[in-house]
Amino acid sequence: MSYAFTTETVEYLRHGETPWMAKLYLPTGGGPFPMVIDLHGGAWSQGDLADCDARDQVLAASGLVVAAINFRHGADGYPTSLADINYAVRWMKANAKRFNGRADRIGLSGTSSGGHLAMLAAMRPTDSRYAAVPSPAGWPAPDATVQAIVMQWPVINPISRYLHALRLRAGANPPAWIGNIPERQETYWGSQAAMAEGNPIRILEDGEKVLTPPTLWIQGQPDQTHDYRDPTSPVELNEPLRFAHNYRAAGGYIETLYIDNAAKVGAISHDPTAAFFHRFLD
Repeated sequence: MSYAFTTETVEYLRHGETPWMAKLYLPTGGGPFPMVIDLHGGAWSQGDLADCDARDQVLAASGLVVAAINFRHGADGYPTSLADINYAVRWMKANAKRFNGRADRIGLSGTSSGGHLAMLAAMRPTDSRYAAVPSPAGWPAPDATVQAIVMQWPVINPISRYLHALRLRAGANPPAWIGNIPERQETYWGSQAAMAEGNPIRILEDGEKVLTPPTLWIQGQPDQTHDYRDPTSPVELNEPLRFAHNYRAAGGYIETLYIDNAAKVGAISHDPTAAFFHRFLD
């Protein structure tokens, strides 16, 4: 079934005099619908909620309430993005009735660095740093847990990708994708120690007790930016399968879907994203 939907852009959070916006995609008729928060990429330093539009139109037409959000990044530094995302989950739940959504069925979607942030937010919903923005009076008890995650070619391992880019830059004929990515990561993370701490792969490999909601990793191939083997990895697997191996070992359910990298920003990734959310949120 395909749903018509409306859109509106609203302020979901304010830091000082700066409003932070969410673009809502609201299916019409029926409901209440499961809800999804979608996070843009940009190496933790660029990007905008508009980058999510094509995917979010597909999700809304499938019968999902969607909020694409802007959040602090870049020079605001880690973990400000996580604090805004944690708040956004609580905001969506508190306003579920207004959105004709289900507060008990909410997922996180994210592309590239946004996929990393989706996973990290889902793993640590009660981390005091991530829950640092308080809920307004009158909201339900704070709860930033989610029930499903879809990551589109995430930068799951910030320190690994940073060092991967530096190694390639130092070699002959460095690929164009590197650009200023190392500098953007330095601006956001501040240190390699922070890149290692806010790192879902290391979290799992270190045995930290975290939540592991059902997850789909959609990965284009070939994709040297996101699908490579870390030379320090304890397993002979590229990063997507290394993460999946550890996620399953921690008790989580995860699927990996490989697609044509040249066509990845389209139905080939949008449709499986919608289908996975409906499997685990309906």
